[in-house]
Amino acid sequence: MNEYQKKEFSIGTLDGLSEKQIEAHLGLYAGYVKNTNKIMKLLEEMMADSEANAYQLSEVKRRFGFEFNGMRLHELYFEQFESEEGTLKSLKDALAEQYGSYDAWEAQCRAIASMRGVGWVLLVQDERTGHLHTIWVSDHEIGHLGGQKVLLAMDVWEHAFLVDYLPNERGVYIDAFFKNLNWNVVEGRFTA
Repeated sequence: MNEYQKKEFSIGTLDGLSEKQIEAHLGLYAGYVKNTNKIMKLLEEMMADSEANAYQLSEVKRRFGFEFNGMRLHELYFEQFESEEGTLKSLKDALAEQYGSYDAWEAQCRAIASMRGVGWVLLVQDERTGHLHTIWVSDHEIGHLGGQKVLLAMDVWEHAFLVDYLPNERGVYIDAFFKNLNWNVVEGRFTA
């Protein structure tokens, strides 16, 4: 079995997100990688007698989706903070065309991120039509739109900001997220 390796990220000093916050969050990410590997090994063992393990297999397989997507979404999230801030190019034009303006899209994205509850806000692209969707994902494995390429991932689970901010200060965290976002990474995902 090929195991997944924890990625290392080059994240410098962030405005509004402390080193302690990032370290705690990276520790959570490491747990997703570790649990993804553990579950893959367990699934391999259980498949030796899939009939006898049918019930347990279904539950472990569901848990695999949570751990794997938690690993991948956090990788997308942390990659967005590497290096210096960039500028949107063709993605900005696509957002303006679809949402009326870049500012209108960002306002919608911030409004979704401010909704009650924990989860993720994702900007995804339908690779068949090119249409852009800004969506809410409750748990890592619930709410994804199948076959969509993730362009931007904003973690709005409380673990993403509780070291620095109170739960009712999510808006300040959202400001810090956008302030530190490397748009070159997001643009690269769009043009890839």
